[in-house]
Amino acid sequence: MGTLRRATILAAALLAGAVIVPATVATVATAATAAADPPNGGRSRHVLLLSVDGLHQSDLSWYVSHHPNSALAALADHGLDFTNARTPFPSDSFPGMVGQVTGGNPATTGIYYDDTYNRALLPPGTTSCPAGAPTGTEVTYFEALDKDPNSIDAGQGLAGLPDSILSMTGQPRDVIDPTKLPVDPTSCKPVYPHQYLKVDTIFEVARAHGLRTAWSDKHPAYEILDGPSGNGVQDLFAPEINSQADGVLGDWTSDNAKTQQYDGYKVRAILNEIDGYDHSGTTKVGVPAIFGMNFQTVSTAQKLPTSDGLTGGYLADGVTPGPLLSRALDFIDAQVGSFVNEIRGQHLQNSTTIILSAKHGQSPTQPAALTRIPDGPILQGLNAAWTAAHPGAPNLIAQSTDDDAMLLWLTDRSQAAANFAKNYLLTHSGTGNDINGNPKAYTASGLSVVYAGSAAANFIGVAQGDPRVPDLIGIVQHGVVYTGGKGKIAEHGGADPQDRNVPILLAGSGVENPGRNIQAPVETTQVAPTILRLLGLNPAELKAIQLEHTAALM
Repeated sequence: MGTLRRATILAAALLAGAVIVPATVATVATAATAAADPPNGGRSRHVLLLSVDGLHQSDLSWYVSHHPNSALAALADHGLDFTNARTPFPSDSFPGMVGQVTGGNPATTGIYYDDTYNRALLPPGTTSCPAGAPTGTEVTYFEALDKDPNSIDAGQGLAGLPDSILSMTGQPRDVIDPTKLPVDPTSCKPVYPHQYLKVDTIFEVARAHGLRTAWSDKHPAYEILDGPSGNGVQDLFAPEINSQADGVLGDWTSDNAKTQQYDGYKVRAILNEIDGYDHSGTTKVGVPAIFGMNFQTVSTAQKLPTSDGLTGGYLADGVTPGPLLSRALDFIDAQVGSFVNEIRGQHLQNSTTIILSAKHGQSPTQPAALTRIPDGPILQGLNAAWTAAHPGAPNLIAQSTDDDAMLLWLTDRSQAAANFAKNYLLTHSGTGNDINGNPKAYTASGLSVVYAGSAAANFIGVAQGDPRVPDLIGIVQHGVVYTGGKGKIAEHGGADPQDRNVPILLAGSGVENPGRNIQAPVETTQVAPTILRLLGLNPAELKAIQLEHTAALM
């Protein structure tokens, strides 16, 4: 397809929610003809990546169908919509985001979740590391690392919060407390998130070619996106979402209106970057080649039973958004529209590509399918059974991470111990509660399949004995959410299709033959090589691409 036709369709796609009208074509074509080609032989100068966490492909399809004049509809109608995309497993935010910027799955990246266990590291605070010291520690790459996890600036000490949050540092390493990090037994130094990542990121590749990079996310621990060099993202704005929100009793996820307020700070940062400033809007630095943000508004609208007087989640069909989620989707649409307007206002529409996806989906969408199970008693029962059968032995569970999957790291790594845990879990039954809080029986600890020991390592694709891989991976029955309360109606992290089937929508510069729905199976890891190819860079510069042969989407 020629440059003229590509740019004409691009401009139509970037009409910020307006109806696409043929009268604009001649004017746009003239502007496109005069536009210079992107550097390095690429098809785009700027790629704006948006992760709408929790968003399913079915949500995007529903919204576009019911709001044909929306900004999202304009992008979908004149972009490439990959309708059969899925995230890595586990479908947690950390491996989901890392996959999009490395091209790799957890077996390659080493990132399974934001709360895991590593048998090769020493506990946080370790200052003496003699040879042979016993290793093994929880790795907490979330708000637990912050100097002050209760403050939206993570302890930077800004005055006038939260309104002053755009003054937060673009180097989140500055607000991570090193005494809360796991320790490398060889160097006896803390291991920052970026050092934990096994492969490089698209931000590092871009930096190596002299291109500017920026990102905004929900915890300072997302400095993992800097990659092993520690220098991938020049401007990383990461206000702490799990800090105390103003005006409510909980954090920014406890009330959906507060989540919108929180997301709004990051939206302002992106608008500043489109205008050529840093995230704070105070220093002119040029528009990044790679930049973007994650949204949390949809995720909390799916998980909260009620907020702001509105019911969360979906209607009975599991497809139609309820009132809170409908409002959240409208919010997302408005923000996407604001980005598109700003891009056009800065005359960047012929050199910018927008990619919209999600780190994860959420499950279940059908209210009647929900079974909330308190995992604490199950794990306590497993430990009790183990110590009863093995007098003098420590508890079997070293670390558990359970949302809508069950990931266990065991103190005994033998296959016999893993089989013991598997058998206990699959024979345990009890009572949880349903969407209304009424008792609901469950069987097999809420699990449908359990991979134990070597089977868990094989399921992920790593060698048995890998220091990071869980010893047991439990795939839940559809609708199961592990929680001790009644405050959640959905979760993510597991293998359910509703956890993993998310959108990938490309629109803008360099998107050839747009206006199509592509039904072939793809993965969100393919976003990484696609971004590099759009910028005229070689995807093979990424280590994960070399190892997994992850293909670009176009």
